Amino acid sequence: MAVDALNKAGIAWTEVFVGGGVATIGAAISAGLAVAALGRRVAPAGTIDVGTQLGLPPLPSRDVVMHTSPLDQQTKHSLRTLAAAIRATRPRH
Repeated sequence: MAVDALNKAGIAWTEVFVGGGVATIGAAISAGLAVAALGRRVAPAGTIDVGTQLGLPPLPSRDVVMHTSPLDQQTKHSLRTLAAAIRATRPRH
C-alpha cells in the first residue's frame, strides 16, 4: 500500500532497509534509522506519525476480518478480548 501510494503521488523513494519482521523494523524506527508504514497497533511505543510533516500521502484503511468457530468458553473470551483490542485502535473520526 505504501509503495502504491508513493508512486501514485509521484514521490520518489528508495528502499534502504529490509527487516526480518515487524520487531526488526520497529527497532530501526525506534533508533531513528527508518520511516515505515505501520499500523498503530504494531508501531513501537513512543513513535510518531510523520506522514503530514514529510508530505507523504495518506494510506487507505484496511478491514480486519476474523473467522472462528471456537467451542470452549476460554477461547471465546480470548477472541472477544482480541477483537476489542483491535477495535480500540481504530482512528476516531
